Amino acid sequence: MRKFGVRWRLFTAPSILGLEGTGVMHNTTGRNALALPARGNSELRVGLSFAADHLDYDRRDRRQQEDLVAKHFAGAGWQVPRLLAAMREAEEFFFDSSGQVVMDSWSTGRTALLGDAAHCAAPTSGRGTSQALIGAYVLAGELAETPGHATAFAAYERHLRGYVERNQRHGRAAARWFLQPPTEPPVEVADDVVPLKHYA
Repeated sequence: MRKFGVRWRLFTAPSILGLEGTGVMHNTTGRNALALPARGNSELRVGLSFAADHLDYDRRDRRQQEDLVAKHFAGAGWQVPRLLAAMREAEEFFFDSSGQVVMDSWSTGRTALLGDAAHCAAPTSGRGTSQALIGAYVLAGELAETPGHATAFAAYERHLRGYVERNQRHGRAAARWFLQPPTEPPVEVADDVVPLKHYA
């Protein structure tokens, strides 16, 4: 696992910002608050992320984790205090670090991995779903027309490895940009085109 030194708290909140059809993001150095309208603008999907290389906390203690988030966002301004208050009331809970799965091989024996299990590019890449779907298509196609699973697994990985590595570079660059003030130059968008073979 390649860690980015970024922690995320994701939750659903009432539509307290009055957003209609578009999301907003507030960046300060080392912190990012993101809010996206959902369910016909009746809810918010909120992400609070901050830079932290190492944190000591009990993974079963939600209150302790929320206190860590609140501490790192103290004085952040904008609508952050309202989002922190909504965080405390949210029914669901997700708090974790962000990173990438980097493996020398995506298969062993008769087992092959797909999607995030094989090559997570991180949420900041925006490529998780497309990598999983493209990978499933290629793997299924190679298994259907290549004699022997070992040969099919090798072809699947050979075909996708460059695409995945580009997406992972994008995920790393975007993670750095995500926690910078808005005066920083935007991250270069990755080339996400992979030449897909037609399988009969």
